[in-house]
Amino acid sequence: MNISSPNRSILIFGGAGFVGSNWAHHLLTNTNASVHVFDNVSRRNVEHNLRWLQKLPQAKNRLRVTLGDVRDSEAVTKAVAPANEIYHFAAQVAVTTSVDDPRTDFEVNAGGTLNILEAARLGGQRPFLLFTSTNKVYGHISQSRSSQLAFDRRRCSGRDSIRETQPLDFYSPYGCSKGTADQYVHDYARMFGIPTVVFRMSCIAGPRQFGTEDQGWVAHFIYSALQGKTISIFGDGRQVRDVLAIQDLLRAFSAAYENRQKTAGQVYNIGGGPDNTISLLELISLIESALSVRAQYRFRPARPGDQSVYITDFDKFAKHARWLPERGVEQTVYDICNWYKNNESLFLPVQFPLPSGTMPTDTVREIAS
Repeated sequence: MNISSPNRSILIFGGAGFVGSNWAHHLLTNTNASVHVFDNVSRRNVEHNLRWLQKLPQAKNRLRVTLGDVRDSEAVTKAVAPANEIYHFAAQVAVTTSVDDPRTDFEVNAGGTLNILEAARLGGQRPFLLFTSTNKVYGHISQSRSSQLAFDRRRCSGRDSIRETQPLDFYSPYGCSKGTADQYVHDYARMFGIPTVVFRMSCIAGPRQFGTEDQGWVAHFIYSALQGKTISIFGDGRQVRDVLAIQDLLRAFSAAYENRQKTAGQVYNIGGGPDNTISLLELISLIESALSVRAQYRFRPARPGDQSVYITDFDKFAKHARWLPERGVEQTVYDICNWYKNNESLFLPVQFPLPSGTMPTDTVREIAS
């Protein structure tokens, strides 16, 4: 979708990350909006995403970058003031990290979100605000859902997928912190009239994803296989997920904004749905056949907070925004592989700091990774 308006002043918290940088790129190349990226660049390799954005011809006079942290309420308030559109992707994203350090997880995910909401409330502009939540707010769901679904995707149907009416059951510090933020964002629409949208997302995958063992598992499996590294499978490998291509998520962002008269104040489950389900072991088989590589893997104990089966029912958003996923899992695997092969140098172990003077930056606070 091409939504061009010279009056769109867009702020992206977490704009240097996988989702944020892809969204910033889309906005710069498909709209006339001014784009403000706010990020603490704490995730490894995301500085490459900032350089990628800066090199765009459209970035001149339209891209602004702030190195800041959502826990800094003063910096957040300053960034929010001119924005009439906000996308909140900044987060501590790993369940494992939340278990090791629950306080920091809460301060970033819950406290940081409250800082953004309060800045939006007190700023007086009532900006459109889209927040990316997670399917982890539903907890384990039902252990009776058979993980045997993993071995026959044709059996995955609408009856196996999760709707927004599924009871919330926060599990793990990460689930609690994101769930808290999720509910705050939703309630600020009801209590204060801010047009907020919550996306409870399943697995997102695609180019520019620096996937790790803890987060971004599809990309992590692909990179590990291509690099000859051993993949750790936590559990029996039969866990089922639905995968949504980043390109389709960007279309969902556009659709949510374009249909904001209907989407404002709503919560949506967003994912690839029954047609894009895959298990961990199935993904390894797909990688081996599609990329002609041999993947090495080992089994390790299941991790707390992992769901055995999760399949998104996105029917509500499809009806409200006339949106459906278009890219399948196999195409997404090829997309990630092709991007990796064209950007292999970004994965070298030696990393260099951001050079000074290369970006229009308000250096609020730099947070070491």
